[in-house]
Formats: sequence, C-alpha cells, structure tokens
Amino acid sequence: MPILFLIIGLALGIGAERVLGARQATPETGASTPATAKPPRRWGRILGWTAVVLVVVMLATAVGGYFWARSVFNKIETVDVADVLTPRSGGATNYLLVGSDNGREGGEQRENVQGARSDTIMVLRVEGSSATMLSLNRDLWVANPATGENGRLNATYNTGPANLIQAVTENFGIPINNYIEIDFVSFGGLVDSFGGIDIGFENPAFDLASGLDVPEAGLVHLDGDQALAYVRSRHYAERINGEVVLEGGLPDVNRTMRQQTFLRAVIAMAGAKRNPLTLMSAADKMSGGLVIDNTMTMWQAARFAWAMGRLDPVSVPLPVTPRTTSGGAAVLDLDQPAATAVLDQFR
Repeated sequence: MPILFLIIGLALGIGAERVLGARQATPETGASTPATAKPPRRWGRILGWTAVVLVVVMLATAVGGYFWARSVFNKIETVDVADVLTPRSGGATNYLLVGSDNGREGGEQRENVQGARSDTIMVLRVEGSSATMLSLNRDLWVANPATGENGRLNATYNTGPANLIQAVTENFGIPINNYIEIDFVSFGGLVDSFGGIDIGFENPAFDLASGLDVPEAGLVHLDGDQALAYVRSRHYAERINGEVVLEGGLPDVNRTMRQQTFLRAVIAMAGAKRNPLTLMSAADKMSGGLVIDNTMTMWQAARFAWAMGRLDPVSVPLPVTPRTTSGGAAVLDLDQPAATAVLDQFR
C-alpha cells in the first residue's frame, strides 16, 4: 500500500507539471507564451516534489511503525496451547481472557498470596460488529482434565493454561480459539497510561483488604492503584446513611461483575484515545504483563486490539447456584436449564 501511495504521488506530481506546462503553449500555433508563464512551471515542479516528499515521509512512518509494533509484539510471552485450541470456523472468535494475580504490590509480595492465580476467567466472543462477554466464576465446580477429579475452576490453572482451556471446553462446551492472559499489575499500569478510568458508584465504598477507598458516590475517577483495588475487592462494603453495609449475594459473583465493569471501562478508554503516542506507550507497558497463545500472529493481535477499540461488549451473566460439597467446600454449580441457554450463545 505505501508503494501505491508513492506511485500515486509521483503521478500527481508529474501530471501537475505537465498540465501547467501545457498552458504555456498557445492553442493556434503551439508557440510558447511569454516569459511571464514560467513561474507556473516552477510551481508544478514544487508541487510534484512536495507530493513525493510527503509520500516518502508516509512510507518511512509506516515502515517505522511496523518495526516498532514487531518489537513490542516480540516482548509478549507465548504459551504452547495449540493442541487444545479449537480452529476457527465461521465468522466468530472465542477468546479466553484470564486475569492473573501475581500477588505483588509495589514490588512486594502481598501476605498470603503466593505465585500466580487465575483470578478472573472470561470468554469474549467477537462476531462481526458485536461482542459478548461471559464470566466463568472461579468457584465453579468442574472436572479437572489433569486429575480427573472435581474441584474449583481456578484450580485447573495450577497445571497451566492448556489445562484451563481444556477444562472450559470440556465442562461448558465452549470452543476456545485464542488465549490471552494479563496480570492485574499490568492492568494498573495501563490505567495510569490512559490517565485513569471512570467507574460509577451508587454509594461511597471501601475494602480494607484490597485498599479500595471511594469516599463519594457518583462517577469516580480511579488511578491505577485504586482500579487494582476495585478489581481485587472481595470484602466490598458501602456507606449508606452513615452506616457500613456489607455487600450481599455471592461474593465471587459480585466481584466478577465488578471486573467486567472495569474491563469495559478500560476498553472504552482505549477506544476513545486517538493520540498514537499514548496508545504506543500503553501497548509497550502492557507487553510485559501479557501472555498469548503460540498460534496468534501479530496481525491477529492487532485485529483483536482494533476490535476492542470499537466494540462495546455486552455482559451476559451465567446463572449459578451455591452448594456445599461433601468435604464442606462452598462452591458454585450451573443453574440449569437457564445456564445452558446462556452457554449456547458461545458454542
């Protein structure tokens, strides 16, 4: 495409010079006009060379942008999961998005948090101009492909991403075409690179464990640290009429809804940015905290980023019901038949 621009530019420049030069001959005799007609000829050359210079600059920018994008893409860690991914068929693509918590805060390991954990598990389905997002609660009771035993969904990640992908496919019947993982700390850096994000709060809220502190209700601007505290919150509490009210319902379900709200806010912020330097800085910061499957090419990653910038994913809640296992563990089961109707949208 840049070569095409170059050819067009050259053609425009040569054409302009020829048109202006042709005006310097009289139609009856073909004789040259007086010397006063020479300046347009010089302007024709100037216009032609200006077009060439502009196209060369565009070409150099395109080439430089490609090599920069390639250098950023090469920083991203890849994981070999090709054997458990499902080849694309049709126009839809299912991405398994995993938010992992490395347990670090300010470079220090948080207490009682060791190693990486799959704290957030989502399926994002992109089809044409629409996108649908489904959260798979970490406490869902599933069969672990690696052991053949039942356990929580997030425990299947302990054996690696391939086992998690296989668990999602086998337990929920959802084919996974691509895998993307990002640690929460990188999310915090991304938020800061965008200048923060806006999240709506019905009431002042806090979580002493995660560090969340929102003193006022309404649309609140969060920096990276507070956004991270919002995503990590498991002991969410609100101040209502001067009293502290603990969040009701299922804590894990509530937390995944907050994570979806956060992800939509980040996607909307990325889509609203038009400054290429800001986007380049954000991409560079994110690359160190990303893990993708080994089948994804740079162009596929670029298409995913482009889709996220222009789509507004619709969140679909997965119907679940709590129960207690024979061993006394509080887990979640699919609430049938409503759950099947939801899962069918991603199959």
